Amino acid sequence: MLGEIRQSRLLGLLCAIAGSLFLFSLLFGSQAIPAFQALQVTFDDTSNVLALILTEVRLPRALIALFAGATLGLCGAAMQAMLRNPLASPGLIGSASGAALGAVIALYFGSAALSQFSLPIGGILGSLGATLLVYLLAGHNAGTLTLILAGVAINSLTLALISLLLNLAPSPYAVQEIVLWMMGSLSNSSMDNFWIMLPGTLLGWMLLLRVGRALDALTLGEETAQSMGIDLPRLRWRIFLAVALAVGSAVSVTGAIGFIGLVVPHMLRPFVGYQPGRLLAASALGGAILLLAADILVRLLPAQTEIKVGVVTALVGAPFFLYLIIKSRRYSQ
Repeated sequence: MLGEIRQSRLLGLLCAIAGSLFLFSLLFGSQAIPAFQALQVTFDDTSNVLALILTEVRLPRALIALFAGATLGLCGAAMQAMLRNPLASPGLIGSASGAALGAVIALYFGSAALSQFSLPIGGILGSLGATLLVYLLAGHNAGTLTLILAGVAINSLTLALISLLLNLAPSPYAVQEIVLWMMGSLSNSSMDNFWIMLPGTLLGWMLLLRVGRALDALTLGEETAQSMGIDLPRLRWRIFLAVALAVGSAVSVTGAIGFIGLVVPHMLRPFVGYQPGRLLAASALGGAILLLAADILVRLLPAQTEIKVGVVTALVGAPFFLYLIIKSRRYSQ
């Protein structure tokens, strides 16, 4: 009972922070606008520059940051619990790199310039294709180690193919376009981008509903979990498919944004009593907070060229990764 109260307070606090950052993201940016006047003309349904900035520029950007960040945090927590590996993240099974490959193919062949839907659709198909390859390589009844090895192999293959496309790019402009996309950015986001990523994202979230109890049981060991009625192969592939759908949809719109799925579960795990089931919702909110904060930061930094949001998350995640290594070394000694 005490744990449930603490969980409710934690989720309430995280919701309040995420809501505040979402509102801040709407009202503040590189160009200052009269916030309350912009809200007033928007709700009055008046055709005005302020209303257009708010609804056509900042609203889609804030919504995509909210949903993409939540997806990365949620999927990172699910992956770490399922694989029982603190270094697991959505990128480990190739879903993120598969989405990146699909998007890079769309950029390489120029289809992204013909239709705004080509890039996200290519990313989603790439993510699903990479997950299918992992499934075929590992087999239906694969164990945790086999799944990790298959995921690492497909991840390496997709990254190698991306490097090949970069190497064969027809012009320096094409190389620049691909590299900038892979840094991850929320600029130039539109409501069309948000509507494209929404179905896959929500479907992935729905597949992760009610896996908390199974993930809690898995902390006791695979044999104990199976004795409690948990169908482990079905659980693994359910989470794999959920991660492919949700992360593929997010990455195809935002570009590669790393470290959120790795860092956020680690930050919040002590606050939920190290229970994987309770960590899912908290990590989703934590991921949304981190990506919203990073996006606000890149907009407010006084730089001639906007820094990519994926660079900011990497600057936060890389030192945290080093901290994990040092902490692990001290523990082993």
